[in-house]
Amino acid sequence: MAGGSARRAALVSSAFAIALAACNESAPEPEAEQTEVPEELAQAAPARAAPGEDGIGTPMEERVATLGLLNKRNNISRDLELSPGQSRRVGEVVVRLASCEQTAPWESPPETGAFVQVFVEERTDADTDPRWNRVFSGWLFKNSPSLNVVEHPIYDVWVKDCAMSFPGEEEPVEDAEATSETSST
Repeated sequence: MAGGSARRAALVSSAFAIALAACNESAPEPEAEQTEVPEELAQAAPARAAPGEDGIGTPMEERVATLGLLNKRNNISRDLELSPGQSRRVGEVVVRLASCEQTAPWESPPETGAFVQVFVEERTDADTDPRWNRVFSGWLFKNSPSLNVVEHPIYDVWVKDCAMSFPGEEEPVEDAEATSETSST
């Protein structure tokens, strides 16, 4: 019996040494991810005005939308910051922003939305080359995500913010009064 436990101890210690050697190997290099927007999708989308837009607030070209992109295969999500007319490629998906809008601070209820197009590079079957398919084109709303949904089995896109300002938001009233009092003394 003593010989059997010595063999077991030798086997356990050699298995432990093999496991330790495997832990010392460095992690494999990550594969490069394609980030260039294909030429056929690179042309800027025309900026679409929001319904009833009257020109109040930040000009369209100065707005910045923050969109969330989720890859459901690997559960990796990332934020994309885009200005109207810009496109961003992340692997097999291209997200294009045509417009973003939010209600003025004095309007109720507050709402933030963006006109977005989503293209995914897919194969129709195993024998065909991959093609870019538009899987979504429309308005997405931050406070009502179920109103208009990107329906794709792998990717999900949603609105997080639209950075813009309105007249009167530049400087709070208290700061303006304090500045004028210090400059007059």
